[in-house]
Amino acid sequence: MYSNNERTQVRERLVSRALADSRFSGVAVCGSAAVGREDTWSDIDLAFGVAPAAGFSTTVADWTADMYDVFGSLHHVEIATGSAVYRAFLLPGTLQVDLNFVPADDFRAHGPKFRLLSGSAREQLPPVTALAPDHYAGMGWLYAMQARSCIGRGKLWQAERMVVGIREQALALTCLRHGLPALHGAGVDQLPQSLLTAYVDCLVGAIDAAELDRAFRAVVTRLLEEVDAVDPELHKRLAGTLMSLAGISR
Repeated sequence: MYSNNERTQVRERLVSRALADSRFSGVAVCGSAAVGREDTWSDIDLAFGVAPAAGFSTTVADWTADMYDVFGSLHHVEIATGSAVYRAFLLPGTLQVDLNFVPADDFRAHGPKFRLLSGSAREQLPPVTALAPDHYAGMGWLYAMQARSCIGRGKLWQAERMVVGIREQALALTCLRHGLPALHGAGVDQLPQSLLTAYVDCLVGAIDAAELDRAFRAVVTRLLEEVDAVDPELHKRLAGTLMSLAGISR
C-alpha cells in the first residue's frame, strides 16, 4: 500500500512533467485533491488539454510509454468518452493514476473537482441532469424480468447478478428521494441506517435456487416500495404485474 507521501511525490513528478510539456494547452488536478479532500484511499487524477498542433494520438502514446518506463506502471485500462481519452494506470504499491487527455477545444471542468494549474480551460458546461425516477423504475422491472428467467432456467450465478441489478435501482430511487447522488451508488452510504437495514433481506446469501427466490421477492418488494414513494401512479400500474412475477402474495 502506498503512503500519502509517496502519492504526493508521484503527483508532483507528473505535474512537473506536464507543465514542461509544450503540447498541453492546460493542466488540471481533478478528484479529491482538487478540493482538498484527499484521504488514505485517494488516487491521482490529472487532466490535460492537448493543443491542436500537438498530435493527439502521439501525445497520448508518449505519456502512456512514460507511465511504464518512468513510473513503472503494471497495466492500464482505457475509457474513451467522446473526443477525450481517459487512461487509468496501476502502479506498484496499488497506487492508481488517472490521466485524462482532452483536445484543447473540449478541455473544461465537468464538476467542482477541477483545479486548473496552467493554461486555459473552456467554460464549464451545466451539470448533467440526474436520471429521472422513471428510468430507475424501468431498469428495475427489466432486471426483474431477467432474474425470473435466470432462476427458472437454473442459471443461478446470472440470476444473482440480476437480483443485484434490481437492488441497485431501488437504492438509486432511495437516494433520489433523499437528495443524494444516485449514480454508481455514490450516495448510498449517506442514507440513514434505518433505510439501509431494510435492504439487508435483499442480499443473496447463497447461490441456491431457494435463496435466490427469497432475495428476489424481497428486492422486488423493496423496489415497489420505492416506486410508490416517488410515483404512486406508476406503482399502481406496476405493482400487480411485478408481484405476480416474483411470486409475492398480496
